[in-house]
Amino acid sequence: MNDVSEALPHLAAGVRDIAKLSNSERIRHIRSDRWINYTRAQLAIERLDALLTWPQKQRMPNLLMIGPTNNGKSMIVEKFRKNHALSPGVRSNNELIPIVVVQVPCEPSVARFYAIILTSIGAPIRPHARVVDLEQVALKLLRQVKTKVLIIDELHNMLAGGSNVRRAFLNLIRFLGNELRVPIVGVGTREAYLAIRSDDQLENRFEPIPLPIWEEGEELLALLASVAAVLPLKKRSEIATTDMSRYILAKTGGTIGEISKLLTAAAVEAVNVGEECINQRTLKLAKYESPSDRRKAFERC
Repeated sequence: MNDVSEALPHLAAGVRDIAKLSNSERIRHIRSDRWINYTRAQLAIERLDALLTWPQKQRMPNLLMIGPTNNGKSMIVEKFRKNHALSPGVRSNNELIPIVVVQVPCEPSVARFYAIILTSIGAPIRPHARVVDLEQVALKLLRQVKTKVLIIDELHNMLAGGSNVRRAFLNLIRFLGNELRVPIVGVGTREAYLAIRSDDQLENRFEPIPLPIWEEGEELLALLASVAAVLPLKKRSEIATTDMSRYILAKTGGTIGEISKLLTAAAVEAVNVGEECINQRTLKLAKYESPSDRRKAFERC
């Protein structure tokens, strides 16, 4: 009799051995974060990769990754960072941090943003430091650790502080680009794009990478097939079909985060009830509330 890892051709090679594990171990794996490769994400990562080797010049290329909440932006950023993570030995010997990722805080201010940069590179922060001091230390250390790409996530949060704060952040982004001469990647929702567009100079510097809501078509079918191949179920999940994709889109609203959440819950049920595949039954059994159902629940409170 063939080994189970050899008898599961519907699974990706690295997942077949996991299908040998107990139900509880498989469920733990199903609920873990995983990278799902798909065309849009791969193209985005290739564009990010190109920035790492860009020759330094007066005006560096910048990217703006734009899409709705929960549609894979942060996962792409994390995958890019992990792909180029230095080994601990290299990091400790040379103090190199080629990719620095920071978030705009929910209550934005220039001082807090500089403090977040310093924290992200492991630098101490002096209490009650002036903005000008934080700025000079941040610039010095970013150069010292040889940062090649600066990624600013949750860029739309700069709008939370009103027009004066928004203007201060737009000026800050332009200043960092001019001073560091490294590519800057902004990540956020459509509101971040509109904020960048309000500044003529920045709009010309940032090239958009759109990550729109998923729609019916071959791209979605390929995504569903990729998800099915990395879930350690012992039977093939026939979810890469037009009917199933329509159901999944209607249920989730079409963001990759919600799609993944639904399929994860359905896979857990597939293990629990012994179906060993995602089908109409396990999708309906899945402990999952759609975004519209969650909104209705809040409205009833």
